[in-house]
Amino acid sequence: MMKIEVLGTGCKKCVNTAEQISEAAESLHVEAEVEKVTDPAVIMRYGVMATPAVAIDGKLVHSGSVPDRETIEGWLRG
Repeated sequence: MMKIEVLGTGCKKCVNTAEQISEAAESLHVEAEVEKVTDPAVIMRYGVMATPAVAIDGKLVHSGSVPDRETIEGWLRG
């Protein structure tokens, strides 16, 4: 199971990012735990300077915008 963290303050873009990732995982039948992380200390440990950001299995893969569906599906397919 993939662990996907959506890093951000809880803004609309961050919520939208988490929802899009969850929907894509469900449609691709990929087991993924999607967690919204709002703790500034955790976000800074990843070195994130702009949110929303996405980390998969502890590795930062995206930051600064809402990723498009194609990008999300690429992550989920691995």
